[in-house]
Amino acid sequence: MKEIYLDNSATTRVFPEVAELVTHVMCEDYGNPSSMHLKGVEAEKYIKSAKETLAKILKVNEKEIYFTSGGTESDNLALIGSAMANYRAGQHVITTQIEHPAVLQTCDYLEKKGFEVTYLPVDSNGQISLSDLEKAIRPDTILVSIMHTNNEIGALQPIEEAGALIKRLNPNTLFHVDAVQGFGKMRIYPKKWNIDMLAVSSHKIHGPKGVGFLYVGEKVKIHPISHGGGQQKGLRNGTENVPGIAGMALAAQMMYDHLDEDHTRLLALKARLIEGLCQIEDVKINGLTGADSASHIVSVSVRGVRSEVLLHALEDRGIYVSAGSACASNKPQTSATLKAIGVEKELLDSTVRVSMSVYTTCEEIDETVKAFGEIVPMLRRFTRR
Repeated sequence: MKEIYLDNSATTRVFPEVAELVTHVMCEDYGNPSSMHLKGVEAEKYIKSAKETLAKILKVNEKEIYFTSGGTESDNLALIGSAMANYRAGQHVITTQIEHPAVLQTCDYLEKKGFEVTYLPVDSNGQISLSDLEKAIRPDTILVSIMHTNNEIGALQPIEEAGALIKRLNPNTLFHVDAVQGFGKMRIYPKKWNIDMLAVSSHKIHGPKGVGFLYVGEKVKIHPISHGGGQQKGLRNGTENVPGIAGMALAAQMMYDHLDEDHTRLLALKARLIEGLCQIEDVKINGLTGADSASHIVSVSVRGVRSEVLLHALEDRGIYVSAGSACASNKPQTSATLKAIGVEKELLDSTVRVSMSVYTTCEEIDETVKAFGEIVPMLRRFTRR
């Protein structure tokens, strides 16, 4: 039975070229980049090259790239580090109701530390209102955090417009963007869009797990949240994951080398998937579905069928989808995103996420639609009994 992997928002298959490079660095150029001998110099070259690659993609300065263990650490470092560094200027933070847990739970932590957090609502498509953002910004607002691409429904936020608005109303307010689902799929320009901090994770773009980076504008005041060896100018201490960093940079370059054609192809696959699923009775697609949404994510609500049951029925056919964010998949809790966009109560536990990648084929989409069409009526009959 051929496997059809459609859970790419959780993680992606590593490019073979990336796996080969990671193995080489681990086994051959394995030195500590802080060491002064030749092995250390060899390792440091990979870090320098990775910074050059990522900075070129984002059109930022190399010294503004800091390597982390992934998106969660990048978000934590951005939010906690900047909040603590700027708390004397104010204790007000703004975010949205549909952020990733790495942001929402960090904001909860900041509230317990005495900060005030405003959670912006979203419309039925999962998008914020710039008017709401404008009303929320105050003289004591030190930080705004808005994700680029929602990980559950693929909603895109008006990041460029939000950045301009924030700086016009309060130039001292920092703007953080979680771009874990957007980087590698769309072009993002932090400086042009007034983004002060940008979080990225490697394993969402066919790179290795356990590595990511945080862009931090050179004028941003931010404190480290870990202490130790003084690596990366003391902002992110600890020996760098050189194999992971090298692999991430190569994966990023490969993604952006074919970005436009991959984006166009994925949008076509998304349209094909949605058209097929909508032929099934009582199936609802959540959020926007065209070029104004993420090309790789589709949120599907199937009335009368629990998401966990549908997920495992598809798994029996070798098709892998998700019941929501992988970061919360083993916890029985209702999706904050689905609640925020007003999904009917009876559909909250009947929603799965299909997420594609550059490896996804038309044949796989057709087979998935066929499987849905056969499985859903059967599961509904079973449920009614």
